[in-house]
Amino acid sequence: MFGRPSNPKPIRVRVFGKTDLGKTRDHNEDCFLVADLTRGDASLKPDVREHELGPRGTLLVVADGMGGAAAGEVASEMATKTIYEQLKKSWGEETELTAQRFAARLKEAVETANGHIHAYAKAHPEVRGMGTTTTAVGVLADHLYLTQVGDSRAYLVRDGVAVQLTKDQSLMQRLVEAGELTEEEAAQSERRNIILQALGPDPKVKVDLTFQDLRRGDVLVLCSDGLSGLVKKEEIAAIAGKEQDLATACDKLIALANDRGGPDNITVVIARFEGDGLPAESAEQAGHQTYPLIDTETSTEPVPVYKGSKPPVPARKARARWLILLLAGAGAAALYLALAR
Repeated sequence: MFGRPSNPKPIRVRVFGKTDLGKTRDHNEDCFLVADLTRGDASLKPDVREHELGPRGTLLVVADGMGGAAAGEVASEMATKTIYEQLKKSWGEETELTAQRFAARLKEAVETANGHIHAYAKAHPEVRGMGTTTTAVGVLADHLYLTQVGDSRAYLVRDGVAVQLTKDQSLMQRLVEAGELTEEEAAQSERRNIILQALGPDPKVKVDLTFQDLRRGDVLVLCSDGLSGLVKKEEIAAIAGKEQDLATACDKLIALANDRGGPDNITVVIARFEGDGLPAESAEQAGHQTYPLIDTETSTEPVPVYKGSKPPVPARKARARWLILLLAGAGAAALYLALAR
């Protein structure tokens, strides 16, 4: 789909990211990564913070670890590092630089990260049960390719409006989709931190793979729930869409979350896209759009859907993160795994 990205006109990327402890946590389990895949440079050095999009694209990742003690930190760092290294290797060896190959290699990199985290936890009892959310976005030519596990988020700010590109793999999202809760009720629920899956706890994971076209002036915002849980998308749009200095925009968003209590670690990555290689207008609507891999590539399976009418009641409340492992098959019961965060 979309064929070979061969637009000779330049696309310029400006990007910055920042992570913050928040107001109540004693250590930071979030992690992020920014990488120019063409040059093989994962950093926030000046020539990565502002670079021309190369033929192999750009990678942006946010991961929110969980598991207690140092386990969450280990999981989120392993996720970002493995996704980058795996994608750098597999995509770097590709001779056909097509959107299909890029999307497939990105999804495989996330699946590989899941396997590495799971194997590490199995071999190290002290971090057993650790996991991490992951939102990893690849930029190739005039499109974004998004992989999602958990409830970190990606927003696109276009014409002053922020649209959520990812869907939370969370209990609240499923209840909203089932019509059992409104978005406002879900945002206030004490069970809003219950997620359906994460990288690490299981040997296999179902990665949500989506795409989005880009146009000139678009702003991409990736964040952990330490930001999205406290800062509305309208506020994200107002700050990220208008503030030209991306470091300042990150600081303002993090400060806003901290002003509201900062109960969790806070991470944000902001990227702005410019250049004649992008159209000034787009007929496509921004939003969650599944990317269809062809039969010769790895297929994307849908995330399990919560269908029950009565939501479960967690046994622990304060500073706990719950992971629901949904067992496939008719009549299968949901299994709950509490992961201290």
